[in-house]
Amino acid sequence: MAQLGVGIGWRPEIADAVERLPGLDWVEVVAENICPGHLPESLQRLLDRGVRVVPHGVSLGLGGAERPDAGRLDALAERAVALGAPLVTEHIAFVRTASPALEAGHLLPVQRTRDALDVLCENVRIAQEALPVPLALENIAALVRWPGEELTEAQFLTELVERTGVRLLIDVANLHTNRINRGEDPAAVLAAIPPEALAYVHVAGGVERDGVWHDTHAHPVPPAVLAILADLAGRMRPAGVLLERDDAFPPEDELAAEFAAIRSTLEAAAGSGAGALAVPAVAVAGVGAAVPAAGGVPAPAAAAVAVDGGSPAAGAVPAGAAAACGSAGPGAAAPGGSSGAPAATGPVLGGAGAQAASGAAAAPDRLPAARTRVGLEQAALLSALVAGTPVPEGFDRQRVRVQARALAAKRADIVAKVAPELPELLGGRKAFREAFLGYARRRPLPGGYRRDALDFAEHLLVRDLPADPAARRRLTVWWRDRAGPKPPGRIVRWARALTGRAA
Repeated sequence: MAQLGVGIGWRPEIADAVERLPGLDWVEVVAENICPGHLPESLQRLLDRGVRVVPHGVSLGLGGAERPDAGRLDALAERAVALGAPLVTEHIAFVRTASPALEAGHLLPVQRTRDALDVLCENVRIAQEALPVPLALENIAALVRWPGEELTEAQFLTELVERTGVRLLIDVANLHTNRINRGEDPAAVLAAIPPEALAYVHVAGGVERDGVWHDTHAHPVPPAVLAILADLAGRMRPAGVLLERDDAFPPEDELAAEFAAIRSTLEAAAGSGAGALAVPAVAVAGVGAAVPAAGGVPAPAAAAVAVDGGSPAAGAVPAGAAAACGSAGPGAAAPGGSSGAPAATGPVLGGAGAQAASGAAAAPDRLPAARTRVGLEQAALLSALVAGTPVPEGFDRQRVRVQARALAAKRADIVAKVAPELPELLGGRKAFREAFLGYARRRPLPGGYRRDALDFAEHLLVRDLPADPAARRRLTVWWRDRAGPKPPGRIVRWARALTGRAA
């Protein structure tokens, strides 16, 4: 397969601009936001033009203590086949806990410990066996650092590759974020990455507030991130580089200028770094790869793959044709069963590092205990972030509070997109946001963002809010149209309010 080249994250809000983007080689799409068989017209036109499309998953939570959900794996596999993708990508992160059942609505960092690495490696192997194409994993940005970490990020990534053969999607914006927020050196990570393990690269923007860098994907790519990209490209020539933009989309000419700046950075690095190693292209043929059918679209070699009903845990909102898949939001139960796709033993790397697995695997009898320890630690942190429980010992309490507020703010933004009437009913976005943050402080995300919107409206009505009677009547009508025949009676409202205070 040829190199991917320079691409952009396809989003419905910029679909027309993406189609017109000069020099576009490929696009990436949030896997949970599309429905095979009902692709958005813009995305289908790109496919018809021969533009490669790579599905980027956000809800597997491979760094979590539980085994990967079979339904979510099936859904990711189906999207890879439907798009004719050469690979699929996910994140080195956890997004939920099973006991208690909590959803982050965001990608959270895993512990860099031996226990967490053992669990992650086993989860990656399970995913590789279920997916019809190679898997690559992305390093994530983080606001908080786990206490008692045993490995650096470079050591963690290197051993993950050695033990599983998984490829890496290196996000240089996340390396910049972790340099500011956690004092980590991007150059040390880049120096440790085996060139043959690099699948492709992400580039994105963010903003610094009070000494904390927020990886927003809603701001221009800063020079510091382009400098890390140049460093990477001076060490090895990546098969693909992709611009991510998820919010506050700029005018088309500004988007094109950001895209061009990435290409210029790569060209300059290629001109000055003659010794850079070429990264092998992502292989389609081989063990576990989808077999091209007529028209060049890979077809499954076995039974059809089931469609997952879950939606992204990282905050992406189902858009366009994704509604046809029945997205139920984070926390929704996913169908069981295993994929009918051919088993994959790992990515086809090529070169001397192909299928490296020299690291010592965890003893099978050690994994259950490791999963338990990792699960307890992750539950304590996630509960502090979304349910208002005490911050676990060893964490920077201020950073945890910043992360908790960021999660609640992101949740508010998604609810405002899912139910745009609510900000209007509450007198504007600022009033809505303030009220929602108060509601969310001790109320974890329920079974999806639509349910969250209804619960928030009921929370306001229980407290006789908004204060304006006319606005309260309009909110009552909105809630009744979506939730049931009538809001709860006064006694029920009193009981719920009392229970909420006690909790």
